[in-house]
Amino acid sequence: MTLPELPAGLARPSDAEREAALGVLREGAGSGRLSHDTFLGRMEVVLRATSRSELDAAVAGLPTDGPVERFVLRAVGRVSAFGDRLNRAWRTERLPGLTLPLAGAGRLTIGRLPGSGLRLHDPSVSRHHAELRHENGGWVLYDLGSTNGTHVNGRRIAGGVPVRPGDQVRFGNLEFRLAAD
Repeated sequence: MTLPELPAGLARPSDAEREAALGVLREGAGSGRLSHDTFLGRMEVVLRATSRSELDAAVAGLPTDGPVERFVLRAVGRVSAFGDRLNRAWRTERLPGLTLPLAGAGRLTIGRLPGSGLRLHDPSVSRHHAELRHENGGWVLYDLGSTNGTHVNGRRIAGGVPVRPGDQVRFGNLEFRLAAD
């Protein structure tokens, strides 16, 4: 007794093919190409697929792991990020400069409180907002539990982060570009 031959499109998909299709769907959902509901619906199709053509239909319109698709996605990502990088560079050059103190200064307190080394008159700045300390031959910026956060180069910090001239710092809503004396 022999089994009847099935056409290639009707062959039952293997577990590896299903897993590859699920990987494409996960990547599509993770990159925002598929909504959650669409992802769940297509995942159901992949899990119940009885032919390879059903798998192909479930991942239709999503990039696969081919080299051409990866190249195109990277190129589009770089082109779309160019405007953002240009805007950040333009804004950074226009930021007011904040000159780092001389190395012997030790500490510089930053906040709204009278007596702060750098007193910033803005409601988004906490009374005890941040502290700049000279440690191991360089400057380290510490957030002191401020409400609106301390940011270095666009990232909110917790604890201490080394800083140097050219870095962009933000205390609440006030932004500065660090400069050397």
